[in-house]
Amino acid sequence: MGMTMTQKILARHAGLNVCEEGGLIEASLDLLLGNDITTPPAIDVFEANGWEKVFDQDRIVLVPDHFAPNKDIKSAQQCKRVREFAKKQNITHYYEQGQEAMGVEHVILPDNGLVRPGDCIIGADSHTCTYGALGAFSTGVGSTDLACAMASGQTWFRVPGAIRVELKGEIRPYVSGKDVILHLIGRIGVDGALYRSLEFCGSGIRCLSMADRLTICNMAIECGAKNGIFPVDETTVEYLKARIPGYDEDTSWLTPDEDASYEQTITIDLSTLSPMVAFPHLPSNVHELGSFDTIRIDQVVIGSCTNGRLEDMQKAAAVLKGRKVADGIRAIILPGSQRVYKQCLEQGLLSIFVDAGCVVSAPTCGPCLGGHMGVLAEGERCVSTTNRNFVGRMGHKNSEVYLAGVEVAAASAVLGYIGGPDEIGR
Repeated sequence: MGMTMTQKILARHAGLNVCEEGGLIEASLDLLLGNDITTPPAIDVFEANGWEKVFDQDRIVLVPDHFAPNKDIKSAQQCKRVREFAKKQNITHYYEQGQEAMGVEHVILPDNGLVRPGDCIIGADSHTCTYGALGAFSTGVGSTDLACAMASGQTWFRVPGAIRVELKGEIRPYVSGKDVILHLIGRIGVDGALYRSLEFCGSGIRCLSMADRLTICNMAIECGAKNGIFPVDETTVEYLKARIPGYDEDTSWLTPDEDASYEQTITIDLSTLSPMVAFPHLPSNVHELGSFDTIRIDQVVIGSCTNGRLEDMQKAAAVLKGRKVADGIRAIILPGSQRVYKQCLEQGLLSIFVDAGCVVSAPTCGPCLGGHMGVLAEGERCVSTTNRNFVGRMGHKNSEVYLAGVEVAAASAVLGYIGGPDEIGR
């Protein structure tokens, strides 16, 4: 019986020769992740069960990034709890605000070289599926599951079925991985891949950067997927070699078998895609740029675990250079990590943002979840490069969030309404 990439990873970590769809398995874990919202409840469970020591201090990653830098006393208490637990357990990968390796969790884990192809990873955050871009099986879990896994190094899974997503053609200017995943979500709906593995393949992958792939896998959960995963190719290996000294691993075993079973195959011709915008209040409410009437906005947010990487910052700067944010528009730029922030500084991108009239923030998840540093008031509209636009997601329940790629978001900041880079200067 043939296996998909996901089945092969799960089988290897469960000590099985074959891993069938729907089967219940117990798998060993390579990496566990928690943040400042989800880790404190996990610590409560961990300590309530009398567990004294984590299974492996080197394989647990704790990142205070959602309400950090702390927005109030409660968030300060949460971060303190995580900090004290990390110190008590001597956690190797605890990232404090301001450290060079610190930032938004799903930006820094791949960038810090903690993710490898074939890994089995869980995180108490739904967008943990990001790491499938590097050929890993990674998925979100609850705080209780995180607690148990911190003690045992294992967790259970129901083996997901798989949907094959074939990408072909070449991507066009101003179209990115964000548009690919928004197109897919719009096509199949927010539950179109419910508890399925989205396995990407096809000749079109070669034109997608690692930033594109990370964005695509990050939003796999927005169509209900258990995980998203890309095959390992030259782009993957080049990315890993730049971050893991001496990286040289045989990943040939990760290739899906020819007779692997897929519930369906979805083909996307990248050359036909246009920049996409997801209207309120679902990521599936997708419209092509130019297919709708003028929508005035109040705020633009560029960053987050979806689009906060250096490549995203470079794209934003290319659009904003020599231009000004429209009167009355608040434009907030959030480099995804301290390292990305420093690279932006060294490349002169921060000056471009400031000269354009943008606010440059510390790396944080704050605006994405309506926590701080960008909360919307009643009736306000925001174009955001984040991943969710549910009712009240970024603030007041009567505010609106429009999801888009970086270049559309940057252009919209200049225009004062939702539009693309080709409209600037008309």
